[in-house]
Amino acid sequence: MEWLSAENLVAVATAILGVVASAVMVWYERRVPRRKRIGYRVQLDVPIGDGQRSSRTSRREGWFDTAAGMTHASMVLLRIENDGSQAIGRDDYQSPGNHGLTVEFRERTILGVSVTQPSETSHLLEHFTRERGFGYQDGTLRLPCVPLNRGAYYKLLVLLSGGRVGDEIQLSGDLSEGDVHRNRSATPDDKAPLFSRAARLITITLTLCVVALAVIVVAQDDSPPPIGCRSGTLTLTGSTAFAPVLREVAEKYERDCADEDPRVRVDPHGSAAGIRDLAAAGAEAENGSPPLVVLSDGPKPSGLSALRENRVAVSVFALVVNEDVRLRDLSTTDVRRLYRGEIANWSELGGPDLAVHLVSRDANSGTRQVFQRRVLGRGEIAHSSVDCVHKDDPTAPVIRCELDSTEQVLKTVADIPGAIGYSEHAGASRAKGLHRLNLDGEAPSVDAIEHGTSSYPYREIEYAYTYGQPPADSLVSSFLTYLTRGNGQDVIRAHGHLPCWTPAGMGLCARNTP
Repeated sequence: MEWLSAENLVAVATAILGVVASAVMVWYERRVPRRKRIGYRVQLDVPIGDGQRSSRTSRREGWFDTAAGMTHASMVLLRIENDGSQAIGRDDYQSPGNHGLTVEFRERTILGVSVTQPSETSHLLEHFTRERGFGYQDGTLRLPCVPLNRGAYYKLLVLLSGGRVGDEIQLSGDLSEGDVHRNRSATPDDKAPLFSRAARLITITLTLCVVALAVIVVAQDDSPPPIGCRSGTLTLTGSTAFAPVLREVAEKYERDCADEDPRVRVDPHGSAAGIRDLAAAGAEAENGSPPLVVLSDGPKPSGLSALRENRVAVSVFALVVNEDVRLRDLSTTDVRRLYRGEIANWSELGGPDLAVHLVSRDANSGTRQVFQRRVLGRGEIAHSSVDCVHKDDPTAPVIRCELDSTEQVLKTVADIPGAIGYSEHAGASRAKGLHRLNLDGEAPSVDAIEHGTSSYPYREIEYAYTYGQPPADSLVSSFLTYLTRGNGQDVIRAHGHLPCWTPAGMGLCARNTP
């Protein structure tokens, strides 16, 4: 073997740089522990009046020229953000009184404040009331205890008089197991560098090494198809929520194993129906395990001991509502009331005056079974509508219909004002005309679950079932290995699921209830 070949030298250099970079990141993670943090940025601090002691000049017209106090006026834009690793709730604020944070403008006097917020988090504005501590006096601004998810923020536009532009602005407050700190912010007149010099140097060096290694490998790549490819025909069925993953993995397997000419067919029609089909096919098979794999959202029913399980991924699901329903968060208690038929109009939950339409999956759906098991704690009420619009049973408390697939649920919820349904999380995030709901303040986030920072309940392990133990040299065994430990892991991750054979996934999938 040529140890001093070009590819070996590039590979060793890249590996050394990677080890050093990893060591630095480990050191940084240990030095900066995960905690709750609120940061603030001064994004604008400019004079309005010509009496301001500032190097900038201004010219005033209209209200800015006639209103009282404008001669010495200035404008400040503050951004308050959760830049920590955990969500912050109202109870995490420990400041005395009923407010959460305090902003001091030193020598300046506050004339007025405006709170601005992106439309997707406009619900935060509900907290800015005098009853919850929002107000100002002289140069002190008091802010309420605003709950903030990771990365969430709000902005304050403050009109001030007196003092000096550029004087220190201090935000303070106490957080349980956290802190409040100032972040650097580029003002509109600043041009901040995208990367530091060290970051640019490391990035360029690693990129050149990786590109050089890739060029060498591609130029010399005459490797055969992946070891373990098998010929034959295989059918994948079961979960419609996991079907997009199966279709893409099946296509990749057929391409990667083209020399063996395998045929992998995807025919999903619900987890429960797939389990029944597998049990029947196995009982009729003459030679042991049939070429059939069933993907199920959750474990199989008891009493089917011949079915062998393979844990594939942690799947996250989400409740979805039509875009006309402006609510963004529901408590588990309210969701259970909805699905018991106790709430017929969204106005009863503080939403718009729209009738509730429950758009559910049929009894074969694993997504529905997970919803009933993890969220409702019971079954859903009987369906009362075929078209999801008209009530066929006049005695039913609400309109409820059942559909055959995740795609049908998403389309129907998007089309019917007041509709609510449930879906696999990634599919819901791509759908138009609807939005996802948080549960008890927790967002449906794979990343948060992976990092152990979320207790979001609507999630489950995705299982692949075979009838008995398929032979090691069979297409069934080859494909399952490819799906769970090979290139299929990248597809699983790309579709918003957490593969069981990743370090974080192994811990979650090892438990019966992730």
